[in-house]
Amino acid sequence: MPAAPRRASESEPVITGGVEGNARLTASLAASLLLLLFLEGVTLLGVSAHLSLHVFLGLVLIPISLLKAGSVIWRFAKYYWGTAQYVRKGPPPLLLRLLGPFVVVLSLTVLFSGLLLIVIAPSSMRDSLFLIHKVSFVFWFGAMAIHVLGHLGDTARGATLDWIGQKRHQVAGAGLRQVVEIASLALGIGLAIWVTPYATSYASHWITGGQ
Repeated sequence: MPAAPRRASESEPVITGGVEGNARLTASLAASLLLLLFLEGVTLLGVSAHLSLHVFLGLVLIPISLLKAGSVIWRFAKYYWGTAQYVRKGPPPLLLRLLGPFVVVLSLTVLFSGLLLIVIAPSSMRDSLFLIHKVSFVFWFGAMAIHVLGHLGDTARGATLDWIGQKRHQVAGAGLRQVVEIASLALGIGLAIWVTPYATSYASHWITGGQ
């Protein structure tokens, strides 16, 4: 069972939006990831025919996934450090807390095994990496399904708060959070544009299982 938080301390500067700003950023990133992951899942219906798109979307996912992991880790670090507003908000339910580290590790394993598979791995390692990529995806899918269902309400409530309506101005730092999220998406698109043409020229043998 996770340890209890330290004694509550001073809250973080208001410019960041504090715990509510963190919740908004996490929800907005989660909504973006759900859309990208849905599109990535569609490519699995015929990955050999949609290899370029599969690779492209996988690369786009990397920076935004890292940012989402960072926002979640930040919340738990502040909670267990004892920052007052994070302690008052409290943690997610125990099952989701226990599942969270597995979701992060499995997500990064799926993404980076795919990146290594198509970019820098020597030929002798590609079969092993492809196996890791497939197996980690199976476990990731199960963990992610529970994770998404558990946080669906928070995501639905918070995903658009920084983007539309008067509620955007109720929590400080909305503009900063928008810039950070857009920058992560732009970084992913730039990475995908750069890498995809090189990757797909020789990756189809391993991505399709040698067929």
